Amino acid sequence: MDIEHLVSMANQIGSFYETMPDHKKAVADIADHIKKFWEPRMTRELLEHIDAQAGAPHDLPLLPIVLESVQSNRSLF
Repeated sequence: MDIEHLVSMANQIGSFYETMPDHKKAVADIADHIKKFWEPRMTRELLEHIDAQAGAPHDLPLLPIVLESVQSNRSLF
């Protein structure tokens, strides 16, 4: 799958949840949404993208809340 599309979808999910007043719940809900509705291949590609971008300039940046959610809940995927 196209990584640009995956990043865009992840950021759309993040945009929805980041408006929640409870930041911890929003972070958990983003991960829960991805786990429930994304194919494992999609999640794997997003994780590979995050790993490849670690410490490098981001051509396809994830929203901070999405990055936090995926990284802190990595074991769920």
